[in-house]
Amino acid sequence: MREAKTITILSNGTKRELNVNTVLYILMKKNYAEIHTFSGKHYKTRITLNELEKDLGDSFLKVSRGCLVSVMAIHDISNVIELTTGESLPYSVRNRNAVVAQLQEKQKLIISRFSEGRIPEEEEAYHAHYRCFDDLPIAFADIEMVFDDERRAVDWIFRYGNQALALLEKIPLEKLIGSTFSNLFPNMNDKWLRAYEQAALYGATLEIVDFSPEIDTYLRILCFPTFRGHCGCILSDVSQIHYTRTSREAPEALMHYFGKLLESN
Repeated sequence: MREAKTITILSNGTKRELNVNTVLYILMKKNYAEIHTFSGKHYKTRITLNELEKDLGDSFLKVSRGCLVSVMAIHDISNVIELTTGESLPYSVRNRNAVVAQLQEKQKLIISRFSEGRIPEEEEAYHAHYRCFDDLPIAFADIEMVFDDERRAVDWIFRYGNQALALLEKIPLEKLIGSTFSNLFPNMNDKWLRAYEQAALYGATLEIVDFSPEIDTYLRILCFPTFRGHCGCILSDVSQIHYTRTSREAPEALMHYFGKLLESN
């Protein structure tokens, strides 16, 4: 899992400490660096790209003379650098092969540091590992990501699921387990892959609230790393979620939660 490393910068006269894991990309503009974060905020600071490259470490890729990008944020490299946030960054396309090769090396390095338990080899072993989830009324799945040669997630395989998952997906559990998502749902939307690959490759824990055209349902999904190349998913039908006020602090906590959601957009 990625280390909780921080960097200290001076922006608008204020000293700020940024968690490296929150940095999306950096653009150089003359003698200043514009640091963009996953939350959408950006900070301008006087520093060289070489200094930032050293401070940020090998979880960042230099895609051009004036741009560093978080390896975790790169979804694809085509005519532009496509990010998991939906943004894109320009780069010199003639250097594509070199940039892709560097990205793959950095991905391998990050993955090699990913602490993990032994991956189960058979369906029975997965079931034994997750037996405590069997009777939960909340849908849970462990999925193994399928990657192409450039380490982009292209599909996933259901390795474990409970009955609540089968009800949510509207598919019998015996048909779900061991099947790829694309085989079960030919109308598969690849938007899910961006978040799941971050959990499976880099140890990110993410919340997704989005519409699933595959099952015609609005979902809330919490995804997190389990084994190497896998992620766990807790799924809820948004229409079935009921919020309850348990104390005087509850409304404030709820506003803070929704504020975080709006900030991420």
